[in-house]
Parts: sequence; structure tokens; C-alpha cells
Amino acid sequence: MELLKEVAHISGKGGLFRIIKPTRSGVIVESLDEAKGRSVVGANSRVSILKEISVYTDSKEGATALADVLSAIHEKYGKPLEINPKTASETAVAGFFAEIVPDYDRDRVYLSDMKKIITWYNTLISHLPEIFEKKAEEAEPLRGPETGESESAAGRETGDQEIEEK
Repeated sequence: MELLKEVAHISGKGGLFRIIKPTRSGVIVESLDEAKGRSVVGANSRVSILKEISVYTDSKEGATALADVLSAIHEKYGKPLEINPKTASETAVAGFFAEIVPDYDRDRVYLSDMKKIITWYNTLISHLPEIFEKKAEEAEPLRGPETGESESAAGRETGDQEIEEK
């Protein structure tokens, strides 16, 4: 989920944006929807990087990272969600969110936050699916053929044996 540091939400604008590069007066962003339009966002705009956002929980940590919530949704569903946050009932949205984050703080996480996270997930899975693929690659280290060691360790051992035999 390292790519989440390149994705932002801009207060007052709908959707998600990829941060292209900073300028003197703000940042250049590209929309993550079908339009793919670029624009400059001024320094006075509230830009929230998705990697820095967290969801309040009742756990002793007090919050869980948005990246973890998005990963949990992807692990469970792996495709765009069937639930439409604009037309779904409040109980359906809250029930869905409780499945993903069972210990979310019911007093501080509002229905609008849940709908936003569902919308963001659908946008990311549709327009930036590589965010979720990177996580899968990191989780599975390369293994050697029989020993279960990583390839680099297995390669070092065979390389040492060749030197000793010569």
C-alpha cells in the first residue's frame, strides 16, 4: 500500500487525485476518474494523503490505518463492491463497515466516513488496482526449491560449494 502516499483527497472536490508533483504555489494533481484531468491545487486547500488517514477504533491503539481497512476489504471481496453508498440504507452501510472493522468507534466514525471509504475503495480498485497487487507481492517471499529458504540464501550456499570443489 506504499502507493497510497501518492493518492489524495481534496476537501471540497469529489473523488481521489494522484499527486503528480509539487509547485511553488501548491501541487499538480490528476483525477483518478474517467476524465483524468490535471489541475493545480493551491497551498490553502486541504489536501489529505490517504496513507496518513486512519479510522477511529475502540482498541487500545485508538485507530487503524486506512491502508489496513482497504486491505481488509480487498482480501474479503477482491473486486469493486456491490454496495452503492449513495443508494444503500444506513443499516446496510454500517453493517458492511462493521464486517470489515468490527471494533470501529461508533461515536466518532460517521456514516459519511463509511460511505467515503467505500467510494474510495471502488475508485482505487477500478483505476489504480496495482495498489492492492503490491501488498500481495510483499507478503510472499521467494522460496528456494526444496529447503524453504529464500532464493538468495540458497544461491549463496550453492555458490560456496562450487568454490570449494574447484
